[in-house]
Amino acid sequence: MNQLQLPLSFEDFIPENHLVRVVNTVVDSLELKPLYDRYKEGGCPAYHPGMMLRVMIYSFSQKIYSSRQIAKALRENINFLWIAGGNQPDFRTINRFRLDMKDIIEDVFYEVVKLLIEKKYIKLQNYFLDGTKIEANANKYTFVWKKSVEDYDRRLDEKIKNHLREIDRIVDEENQIYLDEDLEETGENNRITASQVEAVVESIDKKLTENPDHKVWKKEAREFKKGILPRKRKYEEAFALFKGRNSYSKTDPDATFMRMKEDAMLNGQLKPGYNIQIGTENRYIVGFTIHPNPTDTKTMIPHLNHLEERLGRLPENIITDAGYGSEENYEYLEEKNLGNYVKYNKFHWEKKKRNRENPYLAENLCYIPETDRFTCRNGKQLVHTGNRKYVTDAGYETRRDYYRCEDCGGCPYAAECKDTDKNRMLQVSHRLNELKRKANENLCSEKGLELRSQRVVEVEQVFGRIKGCWSFRRFHLRGKDKVKIERGLLAIAHNITKMALEG
Repeated sequence: MNQLQLPLSFEDFIPENHLVRVVNTVVDSLELKPLYDRYKEGGCPAYHPGMMLRVMIYSFSQKIYSSRQIAKALRENINFLWIAGGNQPDFRTINRFRLDMKDIIEDVFYEVVKLLIEKKYIKLQNYFLDGTKIEANANKYTFVWKKSVEDYDRRLDEKIKNHLREIDRIVDEENQIYLDEDLEETGENNRITASQVEAVVESIDKKLTENPDHKVWKKEAREFKKGILPRKRKYEEAFALFKGRNSYSKTDPDATFMRMKEDAMLNGQLKPGYNIQIGTENRYIVGFTIHPNPTDTKTMIPHLNHLEERLGRLPENIITDAGYGSEENYEYLEEKNLGNYVKYNKFHWEKKKRNRENPYLAENLCYIPETDRFTCRNGKQLVHTGNRKYVTDAGYETRRDYYRCEDCGGCPYAAECKDTDKNRMLQVSHRLNELKRKANENLCSEKGLELRSQRVVEVEQVFGRIKGCWSFRRFHLRGKDKVKIERGLLAIAHNITKMALEG
């Protein structure tokens, strides 16, 4: 081992079609101006950003995610030594570079996607969309629930009002500090705000200045300053962090508590995590977004809007499972003139014989458009009684129509048809039913059957590589921006690895 041996170059030890060479070639062909623009001339020379990017992508493809482990590989692994050109940045430099990528990681990812489109690996024809939940780097017991905060805040408001009533009663100066009615009118959502409590504190301090020895004012000043005001500020901070969610983690406020499939205890325990949405074609990742809500229904439109913004256009067909089937999503696909291959929640249920032939189900009742009525099995008419409009969180407006049977008395089918003593009532969305019929026609067509069978292996294979083969089941960084960095590096590493395998 002490003898000098040839060859002396790392180049001779790397196979011609090795993944590390593909990573090097792909990164060299990318337009990385946003990355290079972050570095200015002068000062201490920095490691070349292109070299650092190659190292990060290759390390993620090798299941190495820790900056310390990457630094170790740069000292010991010949592939890392070659792609880094013999440079050996320490773990702090690697971690700093990774964190600085939060504003450009998507630019790099979509440069890879555009390269795949140019090389004909991707045609933007069939887009398979699905989501998976990945656990956040957060303590699973540091949860904050919105209902609990609302309850505590409501109790604190009652306590504040009781204190103000007691002050008015004792000093016989009613309404001098703050009227209960004023608090209820000016409070946001009937809540007393921290600024209002601060106004009360200022009034009490003013009274103390006039009469420093007054025991009541001293007691109330201590109660408001040390107890009530800090709690009120804490609750307002919590409400600002929820952002439409029902929970968040104290150690990673961007993470939401949701149920994970990968549960070692098999008890359905809620854990802090992120809902990662990815779209694939030919098992390449074409787009990804990160969402705080555990369900997939509300993620499709923001995901596709983000994809269109980045690529300038949308794929021809959208294929998903039943988690995305909603009236709002169907309307979006129709408005964008996209192929609708999105299942709805009862797609497989209504195909079963017992459900198709059940004459009591709302889906099987005879509807007469001319008279806007339904007819039941016994020939009774269900008359339109009114409608109601609903607005979703995204601002989409939908309508539900209500129908009630004129008389169910003496009906021999009443026991099977309804569960109450009142006349049978229906709630129907005609627009949703129309959109579901169109989706059903697409899904049951020859092309729909092909795409449905292909969907099972498209996105799931990508999830299998990342979560199974690469063992990435938990993020290592905290916060949505940092999570996006890890997700982007994983997506880039996956696409380049698949490109290398296909030659």
